[in-house]
Amino acid sequence: MSTRNRPLSPHIQIYKMPFTAVLSITHRATGVALAVGTAVLAYWLASAAYGPDAYEQASRVLGSVVGRLVLFGWTAALFYHLCNGVRHLFWDMGKGYGIAEADKSGRIVVASAAVLTLLAWIIA
Repeated sequence: MSTRNRPLSPHIQIYKMPFTAVLSITHRATGVALAVGTAVLAYWLASAAYGPDAYEQASRVLGSVVGRLVLFGWTAALFYHLCNGVRHLFWDMGKGYGIAEADKSGRIVVASAAVLTLLAWIIA
């Protein structure tokens, strides 16, 4: 009996990554992004301590288009990680483990993070 032509299970062409798995991976990635973003924040704070010339240079770097994109991404990562962390707190209490509940809470996390990010950038 030959098994050479049989696909492995689950086959990569038919496997669909579950939404909760994507959210889990994103939670880990935003944690790394927050660590890198905190280094950028430390650079900005240190530049203020080094004097007006260093602060002006840091303000120019962070005020550029690329700098603003980095800050926007850091803000989005912050709010996503925060909202998903609250979701994990509910899971720690034993609530929301059902597939439908986990999917719904994941969509709420994504929407909440998007709204909070936009509000932070509109208000600030």
